Amino acid sequence: MASSSSFSMCALHSTCTLRVPNCSKEFMDNHSSLYFKQPLHSKLMPLSTDLKHSRFFTNEKPLQWEQTARLPQRNRVLSHALDIENTPFSVGNKFQLDDVIEAQQFDRETLGAIFEVAREMEKVEKKSPGSQILKGYLMATLFYEPSTRTRLSFESAMKRLGGEVLTTENAREFSSAAKGETLEDTIRTVEGYSDIIVMRHFESGAARRAAVTAEIPIINAGDGPGQHPTQALLDVYTIEREIGRLDRIKVGLVGDLANGRTVRSLAYLLAKYQDVKIYFVSPEVVKMKDDIKDYLTSKGVVWEESADLMEVASKCDVVYQTRIQRERFGERADLYEEARGKYIVDRDVLGVMQKHAVVMHPLPRLDEITVDVDEDQRAAYFRQAKNGLYIRMALLKLLLVGW
Repeated sequence: MASSSSFSMCALHSTCTLRVPNCSKEFMDNHSSLYFKQPLHSKLMPLSTDLKHSRFFTNEKPLQWEQTARLPQRNRVLSHALDIENTPFSVGNKFQLDDVIEAQQFDRETLGAIFEVAREMEKVEKKSPGSQILKGYLMATLFYEPSTRTRLSFESAMKRLGGEVLTTENAREFSSAAKGETLEDTIRTVEGYSDIIVMRHFESGAARRAAVTAEIPIINAGDGPGQHPTQALLDVYTIEREIGRLDRIKVGLVGDLANGRTVRSLAYLLAKYQDVKIYFVSPEVVKMKDDIKDYLTSKGVVWEESADLMEVASKCDVVYQTRIQRERFGERADLYEEARGKYIVDRDVLGVMQKHAVVMHPLPRLDEITVDVDEDQRAAYFRQAKNGLYIRMALLKLLLVGW
């Protein structure tokens, strides 16, 4: 696949030309503390104030600036990744991003290219050349909150590409964090054992702190009520595969929109496409926050709040249901009970949906989608979960060995 990367890679361990694209002011403002990843003992490469955040750049605008610099070790392609013969996948061209932290990192062109790689990943079979593309690499999973699908799909993705996994589940309780160790110290320690870290944390912004600290790639697998970018990637990938397009769609986001990191990240990605309309359907206590509404408005995305799930479902191409997250309510059990069970997708909702429309859910579900919906072909949530494997295979491949 032809690379759309904003980085050109020369021979291993040689001086390389680094092309840095412009980036939107919005993105600059959000990431003013982030630089190229370089060894901690090295001096930061001098950059103008408009160009110093390129580790989160996409190629959203034409390349207008060049500077020659020696890339740090983590930005070189490891030599053993090039030993694979007859691989159907290209390796070696630098991926635009050093980390996956939030949905705003991706532009439309990069999303399309990632989805192409994900489609290649669907074809990987046991003992095929592609199944060994990450042989010799180690992925560490640091999960400070419970996870089934996300953790297992990342671990499956790594192993299906020949890599190995170091894992800790419930790191909040069963790691040195319980002894008071800082996140930064944990990251500096774990990066010495691995080539990439996948982290879920209970605090919003924790993934960005980890990325600033680490010299290896960090993937945000969910940070509290903040974001879940890989879930958003697989959601958009699923919409494209199920509906056949990403422009000119109507999407209903239902449930816990205040605490749901999946819907926040999804809203950011949907804003990349044309003529998208988003409906917000939620109990009053968990309405979508103003920062997402303001962002969508700034991007020209039409959105509407509604209390009528049946009406919204009849108009939408995608009904994206989410559970009411009890763990986000703390001691306010009364507010949880007020929100729970108000909007349920059942056979009656299916009855008003269009034939081509689909029901999606990031899972796990409780009672917000009745089990009899599973029998309908429009129930896409288990196919959605399977797509997470291919998206995460693609991201691991891109971050570790490039396009």
